Amino acid sequence: CAAQEAPAELDPTQITADWRSILTAADNKEKIEEGGPLRVYMRRLECTENCSSIAIKFYVKFQDACFPLNIVAERKGEVYRTGYMGANFFELIPMSDNALAIYSENFDGVTTTKVTHLLGTLLNLILSKLTFTWEDSDYKSHEAGLRKGCPLEN
Repeated sequence: CAAQEAPAELDPTQITADWRSILTAADNKEKIEEGGPLRVYMRRLECTENCSSIAIKFYVKFQDACFPLNIVAERKGEVYRTGYMGANFFELIPMSDNALAIYSENFDGVTTTKVTHLLGTLLNLILSKLTFTWEDSDYKSHEAGLRKGCPLEN
């Protein structure tokens, strides 16, 4: 048998931060479309006890209103587990100081949906918006979202 490697230790400084959703992909697109149960807008991850658990703050949109949620995921090996719209198992994959990928699987009691999230730090998003102009067509959607209670950041 091949020797088993110890799980890679996460550096809490790479994880604990204000994060924003950049993109989300899933093998069941309906689950992540607008109004879908797995469509989340990430806000913050915070490691506790050397990342043995992670506090997760995010928003979900339901009937044109955004609601904040806070959950805690517990680590076993390299995989975290938490409950949200079923059982969720995920791995954190630091991409750089300003980017983090999350590979997750959600089991809703009937089917398993594989979801990948790419997150960026708020600083990363601010720097990427330096070329933003008010005439940008995205501004209208941000403005409409803000009026419905959704934070402008997403």
